[in-house]
Amino acid sequence: MAIGPRLRTDIVVIGAGQAGLSTAWHLAQRGLAPVRQYLVFDQEAGPGGAWQHRWPSLTLRTINRLHDLPGLAFQDALGLPSDTETVRARDAVPRYFAEYERRFGLPVYRPVVVSQVERHETGFLLRTDRGEVSARGLVNATGTWTRPNIPVVPGAEDFGGRTLHTRDYENAEAFRDQHVIIVGAGISALQLLDEISQVTRTTWVTRRVPEFREGPFDDVAGSKAVKLVDERVRAGLPPRSVVSVTGLPVTPAVERMRAQGVLERRPMFSRITSTGVAWDDGTTLDADVILWCTGFRSALDHLDALDLREPGGGIVMGGRLATRVERDHRIHLVGYGPSASTIGANRAGRAAADELLATLAESA
Repeated sequence: MAIGPRLRTDIVVIGAGQAGLSTAWHLAQRGLAPVRQYLVFDQEAGPGGAWQHRWPSLTLRTINRLHDLPGLAFQDALGLPSDTETVRARDAVPRYFAEYERRFGLPVYRPVVVSQVERHETGFLLRTDRGEVSARGLVNATGTWTRPNIPVVPGAEDFGGRTLHTRDYENAEAFRDQHVIIVGAGISALQLLDEISQVTRTTWVTRRVPEFREGPFDDVAGSKAVKLVDERVRAGLPPRSVVSVTGLPVTPAVERMRAQGVLERRPMFSRITSTGVAWDDGTTLDADVILWCTGFRSALDHLDALDLREPGGGIVMGGRLATRVERDHRIHLVGYGPSASTIGANRAGRAAADELLATLAESA
């Protein structure tokens, strides 16, 4: 797609994952004209957002949870079998997103990389690899996949083995006959620990003592978890991981790993050596691979020129579902903080569309 000499629109949505598509659908439902009044930029080559990069063994049955986008149920769009044990998430979800875009005629342009957003005249100027675009309002839905979080540990550059992050993982067989240190206390860490421990030796390392949640994660527990994250972002604090609020679910896989001794967790090491890792007490451990399952950071670097962050690195959020940036009500962040889950992203899309349109109407 060519943009030029300078495309003008009312609202630009950056990102076409769950949160971005939900927002675009709600804008369409409110009668906005595609391109002239709103459009979506996605840096991926095809539909699916981060889902198209998930590891092959992640199936629809093993993902944490996927909620339907508004207006079109997942099952209705794809007609999948009831047994989803072997349906790969990175195949099915992109197909669903593609059908969703097609069904509702959403103006998604790709691949378009937004490198910087600046304030300009009565709105914003977006600098992209396809040209410049001006808009009156902005909804950012870039998620976290492009910002893997790898802690800085002394000696990392000396390690003679392989260092990977969750986003680099393909399959457990690649580690057969190697000792793999898996770092992280989230759901992805447990999933990969389960797979890899079935084919080779593993050591599980976490910074904090993992907290396991017994029993179902019902609506009451979910509401409490969202409330805690909501309170953080409204106070301008960086969002915490979902697991830090909800705890880890005790699944049959967890029970099996407990019985096999796989979940005998060790505390975080203090340095990395040429052959492995070491702790302050002098203990060392040799390893072939360090796999960082340490999560992601929000991909917001392209918004740096807007000066949205507080001294501690967070952004003060407001509005009904904490999607509105308080420093500038013309900017909404969806898929950030309490809307980082798929159901949260859907709700956030509606709130962002309603509140942003109201703000722009007041300034018209």
